[in-house]
Amino acid sequence: MTQLTTHVLDAASGEPAGGVGVALASAVGEPLEVGATDDDGRLALGPDRLEPGDYTLTFQTGAYFAARGVASFHPRVAVTFTVADDRHYHVPLLLSPFAYSTYRGS
Repeated sequence: MTQLTTHVLDAASGEPAGGVGVALASAVGEPLEVGATDDDGRLALGPDRLEPGDYTLTFQTGAYFAARGVASFHPRVAVTFTVADDRHYHVPLLLSPFAYSTYRGS
């Protein structure tokens, strides 16, 4: 099982945000993997194990809203987080055209 997952929810529509491009990078900006959320807004990224350190998930939110004809403020959302151990890391993103929030999920 991949150690890192995400789930993007479109809070404005109340639906999962499918087709959102997501990139995972290391602390020094080295790209590790790219993908897109499925129809349920979910995506597993990265190797089976992430080394301890800082990582960034970059969500292509502007393209997601543009594809739906919706004006938005944030073209990208970058979430930087720290991996400290071998546990599973789930990084959800709650998204609307003019705001977002995230948290450490389970």
